Amino acid sequence: MNTFTHNSGHTVDIDGAKIYFEEIGNQEQPVLLLLHGGLEDIENLNSIAAYCAEDFRVIGVDSRGHGKSTLGGHQLTYERLQFDIEALLQHLDIATVNIVGFSDGGIVAYRIAASHNVTVTKLITMGASWSEHDVVKAEGMLKTITPESAKEIFAENFARYQQINPDPDFDTLVQSAVAMWLDTTRTGHPNDSVKDISAKTLLMRGDHDFLVSLESLTELQTNIAESSFMNVPFAEHAVYEEQPQVIEMILKQFLHA
Repeated sequence: MNTFTHNSGHTVDIDGAKIYFEEIGNQEQPVLLLLHGGLEDIENLNSIAAYCAEDFRVIGVDSRGHGKSTLGGHQLTYERLQFDIEALLQHLDIATVNIVGFSDGGIVAYRIAASHNVTVTKLITMGASWSEHDVVKAEGMLKTITPESAKEIFAENFARYQQINPDPDFDTLVQSAVAMWLDTTRTGHPNDSVKDISAKTLLMRGDHDFLVSLESLTELQTNIAESSFMNVPFAEHAVYEEQPQVIEMILKQFLHA
């Protein structure tokens, strides 16, 4: 099996929540952690998982409250999601990882790489903001998202969530996610701590990404010592879905370099 199915995984109790994860691929190869976007789940990254499974031990995690993971009683923040992932890796006795993170997953990945609680060898982010200034720029759009609009925007994920989540409450999840997106405190975006990232890093965005500006990511590149940047043409936010062949070629080259 080279894709995530929500049928073959396990749950780990972490600070009041049951965090669901699946492993596919080659158990003898380096670990590749896939972190999905907001209001999505591990199945959204199956296109990437499929072509990485031969050469990596691929681990997909449903973020707290998402997919098959429960929300628990803690406030949903990027810091909380970072702690969840680090606790899961400790549970699995994994000290070194490569990470691919999309949107919210990329923001969490920045925080993990900057913390050095685990060793991140290679880091790839797609459509992932990093600064509180990004929040301010996107604030107007983010505040328009309601539980009802999210059910339409994320229709496929909503349907799957209703079916597989052990304690479904999509309205609360959406409200919690919007609050996380708008968080400008230390529990939110990594801000200047990105300078502590030592992993070899690839930053990617769609040329027409409406959440992450070109200026923001070019500034980020100057703050991460060993980083490259790719602005993908003819794509918006979900660049891996809109330009899958381009992303596959670049990810393979970067991961195997």
